[in-house]
Amino acid sequence: MRLGVLSLFISLAALAQTPEKRAIAYLSVEVPRWSRENGCFSCHNNGDAARALFMAKGHMHPALADTLDWLSRPAAWEENKGSPAFSDKKLARLQFAATLTQSGWDSHALFEVAEQVAQDQEPDGSWVVDASNPAGSPVTWGTALATLITWQMMERTGNREAAQKAYEWINRLQPKNVPEAAVKLMMMSFDGAAINLLLEAQSARDGGWGPIRGAPSEAFDTALAMMALSRRRILGNISRIKRGRKFLIATQLREGGWPATTRPTGGQSYAQHISTTAWALMALMQTANLKMPPARR
Repeated sequence: MRLGVLSLFISLAALAQTPEKRAIAYLSVEVPRWSRENGCFSCHNNGDAARALFMAKGHMHPALADTLDWLSRPAAWEENKGSPAFSDKKLARLQFAATLTQSGWDSHALFEVAEQVAQDQEPDGSWVVDASNPAGSPVTWGTALATLITWQMMERTGNREAAQKAYEWINRLQPKNVPEAAVKLMMMSFDGAAINLLLEAQSARDGGWGPIRGAPSEAFDTALAMMALSRRRILGNISRIKRGRKFLIATQLREGGWPATTRPTGGQSYAQHISTTAWALMALMQTANLKMPPARR
């Protein structure tokens, strides 16, 4: 009887937590578990997921201790022991660099790795990742998202030439899918074609977004659209973001994560599951305190 009461109490306590807290608790276990069990550091756990925890808790979070130690030693990144069949050193370097930037850790390592990452920039100003999939994915990002995230690092470390070239590349980008439109808005703040693409692609049924109009809603695409629309907090955007939040909350798994967004949809991937969870969490945190703009007199 006592065990039954205790289980009920634990269940009720879990239900009382916000979706953000449940996701943070889940990633706080998963982030350090990967390196402990696999003897290497990953783009999903120690990249996207750690970045979300840095956003939520800062670099003092105990679950981030081993990740922060790893990030502070970029020379060791090339010696990471991941499976060669599933390793992309360029993507890993971008992921770890983005996480180091998000950590807020002002160290020599940040500027050291920024110089290395700048060398991966294409002549046109982009950072090409997952070129075969323009819409990208939670782990591999895609070229547009990789360029936006790496631009933020170039800005942070004062590499004005690389940052300007990245800005110009995104300025020229003609979005053909939801992630590209979201990237354009996150960089430019306003772009009529990108906004129209996002508004038209939102599902009337569940409030989420897929990679293109008419595609099934996915947590990753929904998160990017929400983060982009939150840049312009006008009445119509806020109502759409709130519908997106409802979709994410409704699809959150019991343990706190989200189903993996995969290309094509419906696949099973632990890596994509962890990164999807990170993106969903970041979107919920960024849009947690949305307020309707004051009415015009």
